[in-house]
Amino acid sequence: MLNFETNFKNQVVLITGAASGIGQSTARAFAEKGATVVVADVLEASGVQTATEIEKNGGKAIFVKCDVSDERDIRNVMNRTLERFGRLDCAINNAGIEGEQASTVDCSVENWDRVINTNLRGLWLCMKYEIPQMLKQGKGSIVNISSIAGVVGFQGIPAYVASKHAVLGLTKTAALEYAKTGIRINAICPGVIQTPMIDRFVHGEAQIRKQLSDGEPVGRVGRPEEVASAILWLCSEGASFVTGHPLVVDGGWVAQ
Repeated sequence: MLNFETNFKNQVVLITGAASGIGQSTARAFAEKGATVVVADVLEASGVQTATEIEKNGGKAIFVKCDVSDERDIRNVMNRTLERFGRLDCAINNAGIEGEQASTVDCSVENWDRVINTNLRGLWLCMKYEIPQMLKQGKGSIVNISSIAGVVGFQGIPAYVASKHAVLGLTKTAALEYAKTGIRINAICPGVIQTPMIDRFVHGEAQIRKQLSDGEPVGRVGRPEEVASAILWLCSEGASFVTGHPLVVDGGWVAQ
């Protein structure tokens, strides 16, 4: 699946939102490369299934239930990770929601707060607890999941676009703050990827799905595994001089 050689044997990787979509594919990819994976997600049944699947395929994984908008849950994930494995080498802060579709004026305060609390505040809280452990170890890699909606605007999802733009600013700030400590912090900006989020967006309408495919210069939507490949590269020694970077994985969408 991966088109470069890397090895994460004896490394511990924490992935939020790992029960489905990009997070799930990333968990599988890290496990295939020898990492021990902490599958964190608010979705318990599919999270347990993901961890169990990895174990059945010869990998190492545990599931920890986590709502990233709740600081107590994030503390618990970190505590469970360190109690069980004693270290944290890579963290993929992937958990996020799209929220309701509405214009800027019609976006409800409740929707705004829910999206920002998950996509931005939750991601910041994750780094707040991940970075101190990496500082103790003298190294580590963090990849924050933004979106092409963090690079360009999209009508009808103002909270989501605002949160994903903010993720890039937060990533760059943290990367600069810890650049000399051995910790690299980058972001991935996926384009239209075949995930449950996209399924919810298209509402089963073939025309909307076709519009999304046609909007991609490469003529198709992306696969979660293609984003996972980019994430693993950013965490690998092959990206040792890369920090503070928003890597766009979008089939050329924002180049138009």
